[in-house]
Amino acid sequence: MPYFVKKLFPPHTTGRRQFLFIAGAIFAAAGLPGTAHGANSFQTWLNNFQNTAAQAGITAATWKRAVAGITTPDMEVLQKAQTQPEFTDPAWNYFDNRVNEHTVQTGQAHARQWAKWLDAIEKRFGVSRNILLAIWSMETGYGEVMKRDDIMRDAIRSLATLAWGDSKRARYARTQLIAALKILQRGDIDRAHLRGSWAGALGHTQFIPTSYLAYAVDMDGDGRRNIWTSVPDALASAANLLARNGWKNNETWGYEVILPAMARFPADSLTIAQWRQLGLKRANGRPFPAASQKATLKLPDGHSGPVFLVTGNFFTLKRYNNADRYALAVGLLADRIGGYNSPVRDWQRPFTALNHSERQELQQRLAALGLYSGKIDGKTGNETRRAIEAFQRRMKQPVDGYPGREVLNLLQRR
Repeated sequence: MPYFVKKLFPPHTTGRRQFLFIAGAIFAAAGLPGTAHGANSFQTWLNNFQNTAAQAGITAATWKRAVAGITTPDMEVLQKAQTQPEFTDPAWNYFDNRVNEHTVQTGQAHARQWAKWLDAIEKRFGVSRNILLAIWSMETGYGEVMKRDDIMRDAIRSLATLAWGDSKRARYARTQLIAALKILQRGDIDRAHLRGSWAGALGHTQFIPTSYLAYAVDMDGDGRRNIWTSVPDALASAANLLARNGWKNNETWGYEVILPAMARFPADSLTIAQWRQLGLKRANGRPFPAASQKATLKLPDGHSGPVFLVTGNFFTLKRYNNADRYALAVGLLADRIGGYNSPVRDWQRPFTALNHSERQELQQRLAALGLYSGKIDGKTGNETRRAIEAFQRRMKQPVDGYPGREVLNLLQRR
């Protein structure tokens, strides 16, 4: 999701009970859907917003088409706005779920499938195909998420809900709602297919509507900037966003490094030569290729996890999504798609790691015991953790919800 969503959607770290209490208070104040106050409040707001839309150039016909059938807010959108994995997941879980053998192999398969278009996009915009494939994976799982009705929702309703019911995000949502209406009015997408994430991010590469208006590209030449069903348009649009925000062709996003023991390091950007003088070395033992290149030190998992020197392209990735973890995951996945190895150091984790297929096996075995009913996708989300905790309680084991070798071994022995 492009970067300014992250600035406007801060993390919440309250416990589950406190979150439910706070959320309940917010929803009660706003008016719950299904109550007369909630339905009337939302409908009144929506009717009033038509004047704002008209002042922005939205015709009455477009407005009527856009809001037809929208009578209540989507309260699940307000719930989803409370947490973001870039800020709340432990490092090992965030990166394991996004950079693994499945996402790498699928990216490599798409690199072959779309090679002709990727050649043309690289030539036109100067952005690495592997970076674009990694963004596509991060945003919609190479388009698979767009097939899921439990994730994708009516973009107009989502943005109207945020504008009506979330005071912290109202300004963002109003701006994006106007932009979404302009997209509909221009005819780039029909009303039925104007769907996106809970925050209104659209298409294969999850552009918020203002980013779509600014950067979307008609790469396949059919006359429409169609990031919903045209993979060439979606990948080219992502490339255009990066290129216009400072991406430098033929430069890396960063290097994994090893820190010398018992040393303090500046938070400022230094040249690679200066970092070398401070004792930093590449983790793979190879020399740095550009002594004059500026880089910044990032420790996403503390001193004991993988450590990186990141370059200007890393910060350009953050123009797409303003979270260090996001930019690191894109860079690491792009490297793996391109044939490079995983980081030399692993993420700090209090259990023995499983690979992607083993995590799928873990989910399958939990499902066979009636403890898990989610998708068998190898990703460790809340439902998987709850199932592991239930199994650990059943087996009278310490309850931590970790998807480790220890739990899989117990499941295999049953």
